[in-house]
Amino acid sequence: MKGHARSLAVRIALSFAVIVCAVVGMVGAALYHATNRALSTRADYQLIARVEHFRSLLHDLYTITEIEARPRLFETMLGDSQDVIVFRRPGSTPFINVNPAHMALPPLSVVPVARRVGLDALYEGKRPDGVRMRWVAAQARIGNSGEVVEIIAAHVMTQEARVLSVYLMRVWITVLCAVLLTLALAYWVTSRGLMPLRLMAGKAAEISPNRMSTRLEVARAPAELQGLAASFNAMLDRLEHGYARLLQFSADLAHEVRTPIGVLIGETQVALAHERSAPEYRGVLESNLEELERLARIARNILFLAQADHGQKHIDRERIDIRRELDAVAEYFEGIADERGITFEVEAGGELVANAIMCRRAISNVVVNAVRYAQAGTVVRMRGHEDADGACIVIGNRGPRIARDELARLFDRFYRGDAARSESTESSGLGLSIVQAIMRLHDGRVSAQCTPDGWVEFTLRFPCGVQSPVVPA
Repeated sequence: MKGHARSLAVRIALSFAVIVCAVVGMVGAALYHATNRALSTRADYQLIARVEHFRSLLHDLYTITEIEARPRLFETMLGDSQDVIVFRRPGSTPFINVNPAHMALPPLSVVPVARRVGLDALYEGKRPDGVRMRWVAAQARIGNSGEVVEIIAAHVMTQEARVLSVYLMRVWITVLCAVLLTLALAYWVTSRGLMPLRLMAGKAAEISPNRMSTRLEVARAPAELQGLAASFNAMLDRLEHGYARLLQFSADLAHEVRTPIGVLIGETQVALAHERSAPEYRGVLESNLEELERLARIARNILFLAQADHGQKHIDRERIDIRRELDAVAEYFEGIADERGITFEVEAGGELVANAIMCRRAISNVVVNAVRYAQAGTVVRMRGHEDADGACIVIGNRGPRIARDELARLFDRFYRGDAARSESTESSGLGLSIVQAIMRLHDGRVSAQCTPDGWVEFTLRFPCGVQSPVVPA
């Protein structure tokens, strides 16, 4: 079982806490390092000053006898009770040896009398317990006798270590307090900042199939969320439009299949009401077969549209001669056109790349529509050409003018301009919808327009397609 998702406010608060921990930690570490260096440098200079002071005392005020007689005087001059001070003649036993911890003297380079003690003369060491020590050795001249002695001094950095320990503890406490305070403030600020998202979620929760008109308030949303709110509203507009079309499609489909089913039921009931002769039963069955074929045709068309909508149909394409294709379609529908005194006028050239069967179906559906609504005794004009963008086929007829708001609806499923769509194979109101689906499968488009001189024209635009595979026309 997966764990609960962590809230966005908690994630942001934790992110800020990690950032603050890193920043405050680095600042604390830098200050700690600077303090450590400052204390070490201060201790070094104090140790050097102490040795130089001893040098001056030995040169100006004391003899060795006086120094041996007053060892406590030099002990009081130490910076710490654990510091070391050793006076000795070169190579001899110390005559003053203040070394509380009895530490062994490290190998030191002794600074000559004529040279001042500098930082480069210091030696770094450690006590057994790990506390740092700074050692220095220098020669000093005694009074007027000119005798030279060695001064060995060391400072145990216990006080500095204690100060650094307290400082390090304060750094950790500061980091912890900063992290906790940042967590609390970041969570509070983020929770308030995310309030518009919660309001948007509440608004979205109100949306249902019966309440598709609810929209998010874009103007009152923060600038960062206005794009999201606008996109969400646009999505809701598309969903509402699609849902309305789905409801209309369901109603139209039910209306479309009700007639053939009613005819089937009625004729079957009449046939069963009395004994019939074999020819009469045969007539009923033939009539029922026509209605069943109509239902099957509707089902096939709806299945084709569903597959086209979901991109489930793979189409092979080939090069098609436009003039030959338009002539073939005109010849096929010549009989239907002659019944109304309609003739075809074909003017075309070039080639297009498309699926041959689908291309002929799309052109045929448009031609059937043109013949059905053309004025009797007029011409259906079929033009086609190839250009740099692909190929274009325009089919026009002279008929009743179509209102501008109805032109786009001509390609809606089951849409009918009038009740005349029942005389041909594509009489269910799906013919132009299939044309649009076929053009979409070819990455093309279809459009309709009414020209000022009274023509209703349908334009099929086929793009320059990749032939897969290319089959000679």
